[in-house]
Amino acid sequence: MPHLTIDYSSQLADSFDRGALIKELHPLVLEETGSTGVCKTFFRPAEAHVGDETDEESVFVHVEIGLMPGRPDALKAHLSESVLALVTRHLPADRADRAFVSVEVRDLAEAYRLTPTARSPLHT
Repeated sequence: MPHLTIDYSSQLADSFDRGALIKELHPLVLEETGSTGVCKTFFRPAEAHVGDETDEESVFVHVEIGLMPGRPDALKAHLSESVLALVTRHLPADRADRAFVSVEVRDLAEAYRLTPTARSPLHT
């Protein structure tokens, strides 16, 4: 049931293979967290600049992973490192050396709820 949000520079829209990333990212997140069910990922291209000056060659990707509370900080840190490496491998070769990639793994809020149909044992 992990929720993933991936913000990325709009300059990557035509060259960032999001489908290929998901094929590796979802199993990685489920395996490393012990989650079951389905990852839900939202991709959001962003109009933004990296740094103080406009640099059309620099790009960013930020991944946020929301998990049910209770996982140790060491697990979250390891997951962050694994996702960081995976995303970097999926960047276009001509942008990888000018990319700023970040990952945040966080607990979902206590108020988080699922719809009744999503509460089956597969969605924990």
